[in-house]
Formats: sequence, C-alpha cells, structure tokens
Amino acid sequence: MISKSGQSAQKLRPCIADFDCNGSDRPAVAVDLDFSEYEAEVPQHQHRQGQLILALHGAVTCTAANGLWIVPPNCGVWIPGSVPHSNQVTANARLSYLFVEPGAAALPQECCTLSVSPMLREMILRLAHAPDSYAPDDHFGRLVRVLLDELALMPKQGLELPVPSHPKIAVIAAALTAEPSDRRTLGEWADHVAMSERSLKRLMVQETGLTFGRWRRQLHLVIALRELASGATVQRVSSDLGYESVTAFIVMFKKALGATPTRYFAT
Repeated sequence: MISKSGQSAQKLRPCIADFDCNGSDRPAVAVDLDFSEYEAEVPQHQHRQGQLILALHGAVTCTAANGLWIVPPNCGVWIPGSVPHSNQVTANARLSYLFVEPGAAALPQECCTLSVSPMLREMILRLAHAPDSYAPDDHFGRLVRVLLDELALMPKQGLELPVPSHPKIAVIAAALTAEPSDRRTLGEWADHVAMSERSLKRLMVQETGLTFGRWRRQLHLVIALRELASGATVQRVSSDLGYESVTAFIVMFKKALGATPTRYFAT
C-alpha cells in the first residue's frame, strides 16, 4: 500500500465525486487531478463511459478484469465502460482522466495499456479546460473528433500483469508481490503449495497465459515502473527486486521496454 507520508496534517479526500461524469452527454470529457489533494487509493467502482487514465507525473496501478495495469508517464490505461476497477497512485501522481461515450470511438473492448503521443496528451489537457458544454462543430467539438481519432490509433503496450484467481497460484502471487526479491524456483514453489512441479507449470500457464518465469519478470517490471515513477533510484529498485546487479536489472528493463530506465523516463 502506498502511503501519503509527510501529508498526515492535510485532510485528503476521495476523488470519485470530483470526476464522476456519468451524467454527461458529451462525446468525451477530460479531468485533471493532482493527487496531493486526494487519497492515494480509489476503491472499486465503474463508469458508464469508457475511461482512459493518463499519468502526467508519477504512476498509477489499475486493477480490473483479473489483471493489473501499470500506467507510467506517457502511457494510459483504457478501461471500457461498465468494467469494475480500482486504482492505486504514487504520492507524486498527477493524472488526467478522459471519459469517452460508448460508441464514440473505435476503441478496444478490453482493458489495455496504450501509448499516448505528445500531441494526444496535449489535446487531452486542453479538453480538461473545456466549458461544461460544447457544440459538435465549435472549437472543442472539433478538438474531440480529432482527439478520439488519434486515440483509436494508439498502439498497445505490454504492461499488464495477469492476476490469477486459482487459490494456489494466488498464494504464490501474493507472496511475490509482498516480497518481489524472493527467488524461489518453480520447484520450490511447487513444494510450498503441495503440487508437483509439472502440474504447477501447467497450471501457471493455464491461469495467467504466461510461464512462471515470464510472470515473475512482468511483476518485476510493474513494480519497477511504479517505484521509478515515484522517484526511487535504479539502484534501490534493483536491490528491492533481488537482482544480482544493477546491470542485470537494466538489461531486463531494456529488453521489455526498449530503453534503459533513465531514457524511458526522460521521454
């Protein structure tokens, strides 16, 4: 759980009421939020509209549809309408929420992480300052049409961590989430949950779509992105995840995302 250390004197409030756009009939609505003013955890809820959660600074993890998505800067997680979800933000997070009316754009029918181009990011920020109503052919109406067309073109990013529901896999997932530096092998975990290694190997792929090694690397990537976005050093994250060296961690990160941590967060 991410704490709001240093802000205990400030009364933080839930933010759902401040961005509930369920009553809007506009094709898209954007809202900016600085989480220095809000509670870090947004409990499970849902919206009639689809929602793009865009990280302007810091990061947010979103849990929905048996998966967990990390949203570092320059990315957004897309949540289709009526999908229950919850969010957990870093203490330094600034987010933009974009709500899209059903059928207003050709967007994915499943939760996913999307790249967000600098142009699209600026259009979402501009829309956040739109008046309470706008006409289809006025300035903001035209902006929304282009914005939604651009959003539909954004490529997906592989930043999802499947959240297993099988009780034995869930035990392993909970333990590794609590202590990601745990380097027990698949065989050792099989002994821990009273299964054969072969059965656990098969069950892991069945429940998550990933081998145990790939699932653990994805967990490390999700944690690394969240912690680096919150201001942690590469050295500390590497140590917390149990890597033998900073170089080994950087190699994993670059292989997954195409850039070193420093370059990734500099873009």
